[in-house]
Amino acid sequence: MYKLGLIGYPIGHSSSPWIHEQLMKQQGVQGKYDLLEIHPDKFDEEISSLKEKGLDGFNVTVPFKEKIIPHLDAIDESALHLGAVNTVKRTENGWIGYNTDGSGFVHSLKNRFPDIFQSGSKALLLGSGGAARGIYEALTGSGMDSVDIANRTIGRAEEVIEQISSRAQAEALTLAEAEESLGSYDLVVQTTTVGMSPNDQQTIIRLNRLTKGTVVSDIVYRPMKTKFLKEAEINGARVHYGHEMLLQQAVYAFKIWTDTEPEALPLLDKFEQKLKGV
Repeated sequence: MYKLGLIGYPIGHSSSPWIHEQLMKQQGVQGKYDLLEIHPDKFDEEISSLKEKGLDGFNVTVPFKEKIIPHLDAIDESALHLGAVNTVKRTENGWIGYNTDGSGFVHSLKNRFPDIFQSGSKALLLGSGGAARGIYEALTGSGMDSVDIANRTIGRAEEVIEQISSRAQAEALTLAEAEESLGSYDLVVQTTTVGMSPNDQQTIIRLNRLTKGTVVSDIVYRPMKTKFLKEAEINGARVHYGHEMLLQQAVYAFKIWTDTEPEALPLLDKFEQKLKGV
């Protein structure tokens, strides 16, 4: 029986337990997935005690995707390159860290909008945290010619570009600069927690300069349609929802833990109905 969970703060809103319960049913696996909320001030202490609980694996969300790394016994090459971990597996050699954010995002995006991966496409990421790092690497590795990063602190965006080498062109921008140049992008991705419930009336930038048909994505999934995505639709964008990424990255994490081959698409409609409260 698998003992799995999620660490982060706050995580009371998380749908991860439901997703992994569904994946267990799909694959005929017995187990339990718990929310393991840790206050940032007690992170080091709580992580040490977590090792004694015998978890088979756990997910890591904000604000611990980078802070977890010193506590791991080994790190997958991709996660090491990114400097961020969102999945941990217990092995006979200790805790091993992985990152499924980027692969989950790109897979879910290709399912919905495969046309934006054509040659010449240009993307903009808003934010430079752990999720942004994974998405940046995955997008630059998927054929995107240009992936820019905008952040409140431009130095953080520059760090991501410098630390994650890629063949794609990249530029660090302020949020104000990103607003001004929105019309030049084929894909805009909101990677921060801005707009997440209960602060669902917040938005990171204005979208009035969007080009019609641009794909706009928000990794926040509560609410399912954020204010950011509502404004994107008003301005003629095609929207990509955060729950699609969440489901796909969860599938990749489940594969790592259980060595099974779960599928995301059979759960997508059911997950959407759950988020809508139907």
